[in-house]
Amino acid sequence: MTAPEITLNNGVRIPQLGLGIWQASPEETERIVRYAIAEAGYRHIDGAKAYGNEEALGAGVRASGVPREEVFVTTKLWPTEFGHDEALAALDASLDRLGFDYVDLYLLHWPNQDDAKRVETWLALEEALAAGKARAIGVANHEPHHLADLLEGGSVVPAVNQIELHPALPQRELRALDASHGIVTQAWSPLGGGPTTPWGRLNPHGTALRENVVLAEIARRHGRSPVQIILRWHIQQGVVAIPKSVTEDRVAQNIDVFDFELSAEDLEAIAGLEVPDGAGRTGTHPDDASF
Repeated sequence: MTAPEITLNNGVRIPQLGLGIWQASPEETERIVRYAIAEAGYRHIDGAKAYGNEEALGAGVRASGVPREEVFVTTKLWPTEFGHDEALAALDASLDRLGFDYVDLYLLHWPNQDDAKRVETWLALEEALAAGKARAIGVANHEPHHLADLLEGGSVVPAVNQIELHPALPQRELRALDASHGIVTQAWSPLGGGPTTPWGRLNPHGTALRENVVLAEIARRHGRSPVQIILRWHIQQGVVAIPKSVTEDRVAQNIDVFDFELSAEDLEAIAGLEVPDGAGRTGTHPDDASF
């Protein structure tokens, strides 16, 4: 099974569901990337320099036997490497680690609170795009004011904004802003995290979202798992989702969400899982991030 694709604002097509590899060791990364592509049908892998496993990501793609041009690969620039020359050098270093001539999507991983340097860095990504080192460029964790600076100071509209997004934090306003500019919204932590967040805090919505009784009942009616219900919710919102796992059964289950549809009643019930005032967030708010 392969995922449907969404066309980005520059004509590049991105599979709507991919595999995230944050927190995966290099050994786990190469194994699960190869499995996801060769056996589970994935054609989209989301990586980053900060994850420390770019070499393994590239090795997994090659080991899959699927041609490089058929796999959509993302990597990201960490804020400590912002700046014109620094950004271009960091992309070259990522390409060397990956063993690729280009990436399909290159993202600013976090906005950095230095507005001028963020715009300077974005202009460097525009150069990388023109040079063919990235097929598309975009951002992650960018709030409206961060996007406004890039839209004013740059000449290329970001293709993607990757943000924390799940039923407890649906990000409706930011998704609408993205859409108004032709920016595709992509969800990290699409399943809402576990009982504790990766940062060691208790999950703000009380328990793992996938254990919610509303989702369990919807899953029962569809003969699916709660995780599959959450991922199908993303698909029907027009969002690109990148659930992460290093377990083969879960990776296979995560992509098996394209042969059923949630009803209007299902979607209304899931809308009720939002935690008010953005309190469903499990990660750092972009305005609070410092590097």
